[in-house]
Amino acid sequence: MKYAVVETGGKQYRVSEGDVIRVEKLNIDAGNEVELDKVLLVGGEETKVGAPYVDGAKVTAEVVKNGKGKKIIVFKYKAKKNYRRKQGHRQPYTELKITSIVG
Repeated sequence: MKYAVVETGGKQYRVSEGDVIRVEKLNIDAGNEVELDKVLLVGGEETKVGAPYVDGAKVTAEVVKNGKGKKIIVFKYKAKKNYRRKQGHRQPYTELKITSIVG
């Protein structure tokens, strides 16, 4: 089984063909293809490790959808000072389906 470790949005993901992953939001519409060229490692029968990236390796993925994650509450509070701040946050994401790994 061929797999790769790719970097996008400041995070690293271990992916195989057919995997669906959620990454930091990319400005690409749903249904389009995206190439992830920051490949740190390609594994399978033979493992290639990059320094920092593997030359000529790329991972192709299809954008399934763009969306927002679940809401989290950011609550700031200082005891005895009548200070309370409540704020919600929903992190935007892009869902990718890995179609091919070359390298």
